[in-house]
Amino acid sequence: MNSITLYELSQDYRQALDGLTDPENDLPAEVIADTLEGLQGSLEDKAVNLAKFFRNLEAMADAIKEAEDRMARRRRAIESRVKWLKDYLRQNMDACGIQKIESPWFVLAIQKNPAAVDVFDEAAVPAEFKEEVVSVRLDKAGIKRALESGQTVPGAALMRGSRLSVR
Repeated sequence: MNSITLYELSQDYRQALDGLTDPENDLPAEVIADTLEGLQGSLEDKAVNLAKFFRNLEAMADAIKEAEDRMARRRRAIESRVKWLKDYLRQNMDACGIQKIESPWFVLAIQKNPAAVDVFDEAAVPAEFKEEVVSVRLDKAGIKRALESGQTVPGAALMRGSRLSVR
């Protein structure tokens, strides 16, 4: 079993490539070319196997996300059912004038909620109860257009990275 890592292969490839340009090495060009070709083949095999592995991990992550989404939908449905059942029980206890039901497992009791504010006309509320909230959102698309057209935008620059494309 070949236990050399992709990192080691790429390091060997770079070292062999350096050998090609080193004038002190008296190696025939075909020897170095054969070495590079062999290393490149091993490197490509490792890269393909690594890509297969991370593709499998991506599929697993997608499956987990899908399961999480299904579970979240199911949780919300169950929470909704619990709320409906509680409201149903409260309404029927109210309709019958029952304030409390005791059992060995729990006590059911109708209780008053704390007072809550209902703002039915926001414009009529005095200014002393209003707080101004200021928010800023950067127009990155506009900044990009300006920079691409040659304008200088203080505090911003175009960056171009790279990514691995797997098709």
